Amino acid sequence: MDDRFTGKTVLITGGGSGLGRAAAVQVASEGARLALVDVSEEGLQGTSAEVERAAPGTEILHLTADVSREEDVRRYVSQTTERFGRVDGFFNNAGIEGKQDLTEDFSTGEFDRVIAINLRGVFLGLKYVLPVMRAQGHGSIVNSASVGGIRGVGNQSGYAAAKHGVVGLTRNSGVEYGQYGISVKAIAPGAILTPMVVNSFKQIDPENWEEVGKEFVSGNPSRRLGRPEEIAWLVAFLLSDQASFINATVVSIDGGQSEKY
Repeated sequence: MDDRFTGKTVLITGGGSGLGRAAAVQVASEGARLALVDVSEEGLQGTSAEVERAAPGTEILHLTADVSREEDVRRYVSQTTERFGRVDGFFNNAGIEGKQDLTEDFSTGEFDRVIAINLRGVFLGLKYVLPVMRAQGHGSIVNSASVGGIRGVGNQSGYAAAKHGVVGLTRNSGVEYGQYGISVKAIAPGAILTPMVVNSFKQIDPENWEEVGKEFVSGNPSRRLGRPEEIAWLVAFLLSDQASFINATVVSIDGGQSEKY
């Protein structure tokens, strides 16, 4: 078993499902202690069960929080440092897909909701984790962007705007904090087989969402959806010391999707 994270603490938002859950299992299998944040305690329990199967005895802290609320973010960071004393890696990942609609039909309320979770939540995570890492003189952050953060995606104004913002925050924070031994990068996944992506397909056709998925992947050069564990492998590398010189940039992992369109 690789021990890249032995003795280290990794904080993951959106840790109750999808990419956050897969990343938790991966870094725990490499020795990490975990602080998992999610709005769903049930989701956190499910992740803990998977982690225990993969890496028995992993020390895990559950933190229920709404990442768009500043007090919740302040609390999850302080509780992590109180328990573990430090934050070595931060997967700043929590997000939602939002509703799909043309920009002119996209409600202001829905736009604000998506921005609050997908962009404000990432900003707040950075705001409170970066000082911890600066005091340590070391740390690695991976923000969850998307192919929707590097190109347009139809009918998802809020999501695309938020993820473009995540890319901007990543580049800016990396430039600001590289001098303190902190690297900040983002991943830009394409369509990955997670509950969030399934929900997106169901918005298009609730009864035949699997056919929607098949049509979607037919336009991807790799002709398939990505798997959560493929994202987790990349996240674990980017959070590790092996990737400390990768900073202020975005790494695509989309099967070629962003090059096709």
